[in-house]
Amino acid sequence: MIVVAIVVVGFIFFANVWTDVLWYRQLGYFEVFVTENLSRIGIFLAGFALMFVAVFFAIRVAYHARPVYAPDSEMRDNLNRYQAQLEPVRRVVMVGLPILFGLFAGSAAASQWQKVLLFFNQEPFGKSDPEFGLDISFYLMTLPFLGFVTGFLISVVVVAGIAGILTHYLYGSIRLMERGVFTSRAAQIHLAVTGAAFLILLGANFWLDRYAALQGNGGRWAGALYTDVNAVIPTKAILAVAAGLVAILFIVAAVIGRWRLPVIGTAMLIITSILAGGVYPWVIQQFQVRPSEQTLEKDFIQRNIEMTRAAYGLDKIQVNRYDATNTASTGALAPDAQTTANIRLLDPNLISDAFSQLEQYRPYYQFPASLNVDRYQVDGKVQDTVIAVRELNPANIATNQQGWLNQHVVYTHGYGVVAAKGNKFTVDGKPEFLQSGIPSTGVLGNDSTYEPRIYFGENSPEYSIVGAPAGAPQREQDRPSGKEGDAETQYTFTGNGGPNVGSFFNKVLYSIKFQSSDLLLSDGVNAESQILYDRSPRDRVEKVAPYLTVDGNAYPAVVDGRVKWIVDGYTTSQYYPYSQQEQLSAATADSQTTSGRTVALPNSSVNYIRNSVKATVDAYDGSVTLYAWDDQDPVLKAWQKVFPTSVKPYSEMSGDVMSHVRYPEDLFKVQRELLGRYHVTDPVSFYKSDEVWSVPNDPTVKTDVKQPPFYMSLQMPDQKQPAFQLTSSFIPQIVNGTARNVLYGFLAADSDAGNQKGVKADTYGQLRLLQIPPATQVPGPGQAQNKFNSDPTVSQALNLLRQGASEVLNGNLLTLPVGGGILYVQPVYLKSTGETSYPTLQRVLVAFGDKVGFAPTLDEALKQLFNGDSGASAGDSANNGQTPPPTGTTPPVSAGAQADLKAALDEANAAIKAGQAALAAGDFAAYGEAQKKLAAALQKAIDSEGKIPAPAPEATPSPEATPSPAATPTVTPSPAASN
Repeated sequence: MIVVAIVVVGFIFFANVWTDVLWYRQLGYFEVFVTENLSRIGIFLAGFALMFVAVFFAIRVAYHARPVYAPDSEMRDNLNRYQAQLEPVRRVVMVGLPILFGLFAGSAAASQWQKVLLFFNQEPFGKSDPEFGLDISFYLMTLPFLGFVTGFLISVVVVAGIAGILTHYLYGSIRLMERGVFTSRAAQIHLAVTGAAFLILLGANFWLDRYAALQGNGGRWAGALYTDVNAVIPTKAILAVAAGLVAILFIVAAVIGRWRLPVIGTAMLIITSILAGGVYPWVIQQFQVRPSEQTLEKDFIQRNIEMTRAAYGLDKIQVNRYDATNTASTGALAPDAQTTANIRLLDPNLISDAFSQLEQYRPYYQFPASLNVDRYQVDGKVQDTVIAVRELNPANIATNQQGWLNQHVVYTHGYGVVAAKGNKFTVDGKPEFLQSGIPSTGVLGNDSTYEPRIYFGENSPEYSIVGAPAGAPQREQDRPSGKEGDAETQYTFTGNGGPNVGSFFNKVLYSIKFQSSDLLLSDGVNAESQILYDRSPRDRVEKVAPYLTVDGNAYPAVVDGRVKWIVDGYTTSQYYPYSQQEQLSAATADSQTTSGRTVALPNSSVNYIRNSVKATVDAYDGSVTLYAWDDQDPVLKAWQKVFPTSVKPYSEMSGDVMSHVRYPEDLFKVQRELLGRYHVTDPVSFYKSDEVWSVPNDPTVKTDVKQPPFYMSLQMPDQKQPAFQLTSSFIPQIVNGTARNVLYGFLAADSDAGNQKGVKADTYGQLRLLQIPPATQVPGPGQAQNKFNSDPTVSQALNLLRQGASEVLNGNLLTLPVGGGILYVQPVYLKSTGETSYPTLQRVLVAFGDKVGFAPTLDEALKQLFNGDSGASAGDSANNGQTPPPTGTTPPVSAGAQADLKAALDEANAAIKAGQAALAAGDFAAYGEAQKKLAAALQKAIDSEGKIPAPAPEATPSPEATPSPAATPTVTPSPAASN
C-alpha cells in the first residue's frame, strides 16, 4: 500500500510539473521555467548537502567517540535503556535524521534563489553610498546574498552541534555528575570545533551588520544615523574582531585541552556585545543625540532625503510654485480651452452598469466593475476614452446548461471591445460610444479589421478546450445575433493559445491537474484540441517574469488589429541604503482597491522601485511579450543576464502599442505617498515635519480612504499643449483622521509614452508638482464636495432627482489647474430602481474658489462660473448636441418651458400619491404602474428644468467656512427647485 501511495503521489507531482513544462514551451518562455527550476534544484541540493553532511558527521563522530567503559550505575540504567531502544533503528536514525534536516534546509535555501542569481549576475549602479563609498549594487545584490549564506551556515553549525551534543550525551561522552559535567576528550574537541565555527560565522555576521546599518528602518529616518555611524558601526567591527579572537581560543583549547581561556573569552564577548552593542549606543542616543538631535542628525537626514528620492524616481521631479486664484473671471479659461473641452465626464467606476445594460447582450457576458481610461486618435484628435472588453461570465449560463461541456467547450470566450468618449454623452445621459455592438463596429475597427474575441481576460474561465480539425463541426458559442432575427454563430479557435491536449497521455495529465474525469472521457476533446488556462493577463506576466511585481490594473487596448492587455511590471528591492521603506499594499490602497475594483499589491515592503517592464498579453491567443521599458535599471539588467531571451528592447514595440502605454497607477501611488514628506528637501524643515502633506480622502465615498489618482488629458501651466496625465492632489497632513482640507499641491505624471511611429517621448514619466502657497486658501477636494452638498440650489435640484426612489450618484471629483486657479468637476448620475437600471449622466457640478456651477452640461456649468465664458467653442464643449446660448448672455425663459415643468411635477405628485395608496391597499400591480408613471414624469421634469438656465452665481467669502444658506453661491432657483 505504501508503494502504491508513493507511486500515486509521484505521478500527481509529475502531472503538475509536466503540464507546466507544456505551458511554458507553448508560450515560448521555456527558458524561464528551466532557469528558475534548475536554480531552485541546484540551491536545494547545495543546502541539503551542507546540512546533511554536517549533521551526519556530527552524529557519526560522536557515536564513534563513545567511551568503552560504562557510566555510573544510576545514569547507566537510563542510558542503557535508551540505547537498547535505539539500537534496532540506529542506522536508519543516523541517516534519516540528517536527511530530514537536509530537506528542511534545502527547501529554505531554494526559496532564496533570486538572491543567489542576482549575486552572480549583478550589475553596477554607478552610484556610491555616502558612508562606505560602495556601489549601490553591493547593497541590493551582494549583501543580501552574503547575509543569506552566513545565516544559513550558522543554522547548519547550530543544528549539527546540537545533534552532536545529544549523541555524545546519549552514549556517555558527556555526563552530568555531582561535581559538574564530565566531557571526554573527543567530545571536548568536537565542542571546540563547533564553537569556533559558530564564532567565526558570528564574527562575519557582525561585520556584515556594519553595512546593513545603512538599510535600517528602526529610527525616525531610514539609514545609518548619528548613533549608528558613531557607535553601532564601530562596535560591530569590534565585536567581529572579538568573535574571531575567541574562535581562536576555542581552537587552542581543542589542542591543549584547557578551557579556561575560551570560557573567559566567551563571557567577555557576551559582556562586550551587551555593553558595546546595546548600552553604549543607548547612552550616545539619550545623552548626546537627543538633546541636540536636529543639529547632529542634519547630515544624515539629508542622506535619507537624497537617497529616498533617487530610489523612488523622485529626484527629477519638476517643482513649480502655483499662485492659484480663487476668483473666476471672464476669459480666464481661454488659455486652457483644449483642457476644458476634453474634461472627462464619464466616471469609469460608475459607468459599468450602463455598459452592461446597453452592450452586454447576453447574461453570459460581463463587464468589469471598474472600466479603464485610455486615449485614441479620432478624426485626427486625441480623444480620452473609457474602454472595456465584453468578457465571458460562465456563472450566468442558464442553470439547465451548467454541464461540463458548456462550461469548458461551448462557452469559451468573450466578444469585442466597447469604448465611449470620456467627455461626451447623449441627450438622455448615456455614453456616446466610439466602439460598440455585436458585430463590433466603430472607429477602433470592426470584425473584419480587428480580432474581437476575448479568450484571455481578467475574468476568463479556469480552463477551456478549444480547436478542432478542419471540417469538424464548430462547437464554440461565438456571438449572439446582433439584430432581431439574426442567427447565433459558432466558431472554432484557430490560434496557438495553449498546450495540445489531444493525446491520451496529455488528457490524463490535465484530468489530474484539473481533477476532471470529463476532460479525459468527453468527445469534446479531439486530436487538435488545445487547453487554455492561467488566462489572467497579470498571472501570465507573473509566471513568465517571476522577478517582477505586477501592477494591480491591466488595461485593454485595440492595437495592430488585436485586443491586447497592457501590463506594467516593477523591479523592486528592500535593500537600497538610506531609502525609506513603503508597504506596497498600504501605499497603493484607495477607494478603488478597498471596493475590490482594482487588485491590491502584495503586503510587502520596498525601498526601491522602477517601472522596468511593459508587457502585452494578446486577448485572443494569450501570447505574452515583455519589453525592457527602463533599460537603464541595473536590477532589470541583472535579470536580463539571467533570462537573456525573455525580454525584448522597447525599440521593438510597435508604435500602435506605444501610443497606448501610460504611466502606471501603483507606481504613481507609491511615489505620491512618499512625496507627501519628501517634497521637502531642506533637512531642517524635514526634521520639523511642519510641511507634511497627505493624499485627501475620497469625498465621494462614506469611508475614510484615499482618493484614487485620475487619468485625463490636461495641459499643465508649464506645458504648451495638453498631454495624457495621471493626476493627484495634496492637502495638509491628516492627523487623527482630520485635516484642513485646503489644497497644498497638485501632482501630474506625463503618460504620453510615444507616438504611432514608435518613438519614445522624452517627456514620458516626467513628474510635475505644483506647490500652492498655503495663504492662497484654495479649497481641497473635501471642501469642494461639501460646497456641492450644501448649496441650496444644488440640494433642491438633487432632491428632485431623488424622487421616486431614484438614486443620485456622485461621480469622480476631478481636480484641474486651469483658469489661473483650481477647477473641480464632478459628474452627477441618476440611477432608478430595478435590476435593469443603470446610471445616466444628468448634471455636471463645477467649483472654482467659492463659486459653484450646476447645469445639465459642462459648458453651461462653466458659464455659470466664468460669467458666461466656458473657455471652449460650442463645437468642442460637452454639450450633448444642444445649442448653447450666446456667450455672456442669459437666454429668456419661455412660458412653455415653465408650463411643461409644472405639468411634469404635477404628474409626478399624482403618481406618488397613487403609488402610496396602492401600496397601502396591497395592490402591487397598481404600485408598479404608478412607479413607471413617476419615472416618466420625473424624466419630463428633468428635461424641462434643463431648459431653464440660471444666471451666474456670486462669489462668497471665506473658503474655510462651512457653507450655509448665507454663505453659498447665489443662484436664482428655477421653478423646478421652488416646487
